[in-house]
Amino acid sequence: MVQQNDSSGKLPQTPEPYWRDFIDLPEFPQLKEDLEVDVVIVGGGITGLTSAYLLVNEGLKVAVLEADRLLNGTTGHTTAKVTAQHDLIYDEFIQNFGKSTARLYYEANTDALNFIKKTVKEHNIDCDFSEQDAYLYATTNEYVTKLEKEAKAYEAIGIEGGLVDNIPFNIDDYKKALVMKNQAQFHPVKYLVHLVGIIKEKGGLIFEHTTAVNIETGEKPAVLTRDDHRVTGNYVLSCSHFPFYEGLGFYSARMYADRSYIIAVKSKEKFPGGMYLSVDEPSRSLRSTTINGEELIIIGGESHKTGQGKDTMEHYKALETFGEQVFGLNEIAYRWSAQDLVTLDKIPYVGEITAGQPKVLVATGYRKWGMTNGTAAALLFRDIILDIKNPYRVVYTPSRFYAHPSLKNFFKANADVVKHLIKGKVELPYNNIDKLSKDEGAVILIDGHRKGAYKDTEGNVHVVDTTCTHIGCEVEWNSGERSWDCPCHGSRFSYTGEVLEGPAEKPLQKYDYKMLDNLTSEDSGY
Repeated sequence: MVQQNDSSGKLPQTPEPYWRDFIDLPEFPQLKEDLEVDVVIVGGGITGLTSAYLLVNEGLKVAVLEADRLLNGTTGHTTAKVTAQHDLIYDEFIQNFGKSTARLYYEANTDALNFIKKTVKEHNIDCDFSEQDAYLYATTNEYVTKLEKEAKAYEAIGIEGGLVDNIPFNIDDYKKALVMKNQAQFHPVKYLVHLVGIIKEKGGLIFEHTTAVNIETGEKPAVLTRDDHRVTGNYVLSCSHFPFYEGLGFYSARMYADRSYIIAVKSKEKFPGGMYLSVDEPSRSLRSTTINGEELIIIGGESHKTGQGKDTMEHYKALETFGEQVFGLNEIAYRWSAQDLVTLDKIPYVGEITAGQPKVLVATGYRKWGMTNGTAAALLFRDIILDIKNPYRVVYTPSRFYAHPSLKNFFKANADVVKHLIKGKVELPYNNIDKLSKDEGAVILIDGHRKGAYKDTEGNVHVVDTTCTHIGCEVEWNSGERSWDCPCHGSRFSYTGEVLEGPAEKPLQKYDYKMLDNLTSEDSGY
């Protein structure tokens, strides 16, 4: 199906997160030589930068390697809620793992919240940090029952909060809410840019446009870059969203990628304060911030597996409709989307990447709650490296496996991969290049072969092979971000084929569409 960007004029044509606007982001060089440091950190988001901050404070020499620009991944596309209220989760954790594990998960994320609060105060960081109560709300009787069970879980593990009858704005079919008191929100880029300054002051090394592709393991592991440089350290921390190196951890089979959508709006109605998340589908997330003294309401939701589902612009339009109904919209100032990874049991993987590799540590699978989970991961990394006992290590360890729900979810997730792998091979597209208008993309058929084509706003056509370079699934066009997304493991590629998000490491093959008719089977790679 041809998918086209919104032409109503209400939604911004280009997706761009609010957090990176009006910020003077520092720039760093590409790595041009081999290095040896104490700790090599791959990934320049909240986990990698917080880890670097913590470790330079301990006198260790660190090097941060970022494939793109700092804070341009999931951290720069968040809703930036700093909370231990991670949807309906604690009743499920008690049922599956026991009260002790549920309590430890809550404490780890609360410690992370308190660390951020303390760091903001200690360094007087201007990052719009404010304490807010967090609410889950239900619009159906089915989910009221689930909220009541979650409230009992709060009580069982000692979470301050409880059920409330009302929230301070009108939501269609609203039934009941569950509050977690004394949570927070902030501007993540302002916060982390300040930490970057401290990392630099204390001798930390940061490199952008430096892609890590592999690790040589051993007593002193080394990260190998795409440009054939080597960075050796006593420890390697993989903080790159999806692990760029999986070892024998089989992370591709133990996680799936999930996308959600966000609009930042100026409204007729004033936002009443607090942070809100619906527990019914489709999800709706609410909080506010300010821009040049004006209030912006951040509306998120519309979650779905990456590369699957309807035209992605429809998700933005659904959020626009919701915002208009609840607040009345004057302007949609920004729109963007976010992607994160979900583990088999919904708890992140943080620790030794696989048994027998204690010097290579990984953090992944935050399930869209990376502000606290990413900070908790960095605190855990510090303690592992300094050989300090940490009570949360057993909760997050990647080597864990619970028969329920992990086994059931393992088979379910991988059956979905197989389904989409087969579906992409047997379904034939019906579009062709001639039918594309400007700023449209589609899967097309050229000489019997499946290709992806996008016609940009200047009328130039970009053609790529639609076979994902990870395990060979067929990518689908994402009109909202003008990207090619894989429905199997969430790899994403630009319309020119470059890797935007892993696990894929190699770009899609590009073609000169004017020359395609002259390609032989050998030239095409078939």
